[in-house]
Amino acid sequence: MSNLNPLVTASWLNEHLNDNNLVVVDGTFHLPDTGRSAKEEFVQEHIPGARFFDLDVISDPENPRPRKVPPQDIFEREISNLGIDNNTTVVAYDTRGLYSAARVWWLFRFYGYDNVVILDGGFPAWQAEQLPVENGVKEHAKAEFKAPGKRKELLALWPQVLEASNQHDQILDARPTPRWQGKDADRYPGTRQGRIPNSLNLPWANVLDPETKKLLPKEELRQLYLDAGVDFNKPVIASCGSGLTACILALGMTLVGHTDWAVYDGSWDEWGRNLDLPVASDF
Repeated sequence: MSNLNPLVTASWLNEHLNDNNLVVVDGTFHLPDTGRSAKEEFVQEHIPGARFFDLDVISDPENPRPRKVPPQDIFEREISNLGIDNNTTVVAYDTRGLYSAARVWWLFRFYGYDNVVILDGGFPAWQAEQLPVENGVKEHAKAEFKAPGKRKELLALWPQVLEASNQHDQILDARPTPRWQGKDADRYPGTRQGRIPNSLNLPWANVLDPETKKLLPKEELRQLYLDAGVDFNKPVIASCGSGLTACILALGMTLVGHTDWAVYDGSWDEWGRNLDLPVASDF
């Protein structure tokens, strides 16, 4: 993996906003039960020059579950349509601070492209510095993007996760603790309550500053993972509700220097509805 710092500040982005070969993408996503449209909100307000990275479109159309890793040809086509080529520095952000932008970062990394960073604190950080915004959708030239290669080690599928569970290997669940415990129902209809057996729990919101929504300082981050039971000498599979916030935990591990991780793309939306897979619960 590249040693590129995966975070940039709002002031840095403002200074480099007009650089050649830099493209800003708004990767905001809202769960369907919120009733919000990230695409409509993008039209209303976004960082100048940004393009909308639609996680519902840049996905696998053959998978019955939403927002799964797209086939390489679809990823290359959609990234090219965003005006991104293999010389582009990609800066991803979302409007929650840090949420779905981590998924954008992970997708690029999975397809072997390292020149991608995240705006630390996202759009709220941009607004906090009273930096300019724009509305509408501007036309931009298409480009030609070719995925450098597929990093299969960054993606976990359910058979691998089942083996890890059976062997008590490290699976780290990013969902809120009551859902991990089995106390609360999941947000995905049709899923059971509970967790992958032998999984650990580190809610994704815990790795962010509650006020700024930026990732916590490295030493605080490291201690959170350690307190959750993570052994940084061993691999970690990050899981969550649908493969989105697991990418936040993967980003956090990358920041503290642990790069032996994978994201379970199906996560609880897949595991929780497959009756052939075991479930643990405290209730």
